Amino acid sequence: MTTQPLTASASPKIGNSSALKAKQSTSKSDLALRALKRKSGATMEELSKLTGWQAHSVRGFLSGTVRKKLGHEVVRQTDDKGVARYSISKRGSAS
Repeated sequence: MTTQPLTASASPKIGNSSALKAKQSTSKSDLALRALKRKSGATMEELSKLTGWQAHSVRGFLSGTVRKKLGHEVVRQTDDKGVARYSISKRGSAS
């Protein structure tokens, strides 16, 4: 069995920031943050479907990552039908 040496074209480019940005922009966290930054925000069901996370994981992400680590204010609003929508407040956000 012969093995082919790894050529430069076959190896991933470590310094290629555009490939890194493309990967980061499609992470589950980034998708959830984009949904939370929308004017209408996002429901728990929307965030679960978008990320594939269970509800308790979404709540942990909202509390631990969005609020504590990133320093954003998470706002929960309930509509007339009783559906809670979560969003990131423009006021008090760290970004």
